[in-house]
Amino acid sequence: MSATPPPDSGQVTLAVQGQVATLTFDRPAARNAMTWAMYEQLGKHCRDLAGPGGAGIRVVVMRGAGGEAFVAGTDIAQFRAFTTGDDGIHYEEQIDAGIGLVEALPMPTVAVVDGWCVGGGLAIATACDFRLATPNARFGVPIARTLGNTLSALNLAKLRAAWGLQPVRRMLLLAQILDADAALACGFLEAVHPAAAIDAETAALCERLAKLAPVTQQVVKEALRRQTVTAIADTDDLVRRCYGSEDFREGVTAFVEKRAPVWGGK
Repeated sequence: MSATPPPDSGQVTLAVQGQVATLTFDRPAARNAMTWAMYEQLGKHCRDLAGPGGAGIRVVVMRGAGGEAFVAGTDIAQFRAFTTGDDGIHYEEQIDAGIGLVEALPMPTVAVVDGWCVGGGLAIATACDFRLATPNARFGVPIARTLGNTLSALNLAKLRAAWGLQPVRRMLLLAQILDADAALACGFLEAVHPAAAIDAETAALCERLAKLAPVTQQVVKEALRRQTVTAIADTDDLVRRCYGSEDFREGVTAFVEKRAPVWGGK
């Protein structure tokens, strides 16, 4: 990979104010869709915050720039380079590793969702400990309508733990986009606040979290993470089948060409 990312590759910025660090997904022209460069920056920031660079940080906030999206998935144009099912295996492993760095942050994390939170964005928000949203937040993984790919077993297990089985079925099998009310009803969201109040409510939640016992927070986070990932089924054969399919190649081509895919079931 080039040392200098292309100008449209976006960035993930880190800002610190007092005991709160804020990571911002900044690619608003593409609704903050994640590029490889952005995933690398997210990973670097998480490693820094989990190490000496995070000394004194009690809460990490994650949010999207531009007011239209938290993160609207992964930049789909990148999938044009995939040629076999093993490319999908490698990609899902990379995503799992990146999301794992978010989960490994020792301090509580808060996702602030305003607008679209889909695909990879939903995985990032799910990896956070708490989620606040505005009424126009929208959640989903509409890959049955767009790309015809799938998720790793680990990603599915985490979504199920956070949402419950039936909402995950609706998002994946029906390609349904769920609104903030649905996300609140199943417990995925901590609260829904008007856009004008979301910053103040985020600050109030961070203040509450920062006053509590950090060691307790750290060990409970890790215990819950371990329980969620215990006995994950091996589904690499299914991931390989999906990413190696003609339907996946058709889905990527159709998306890039801005037309409806024609599924062949192969």
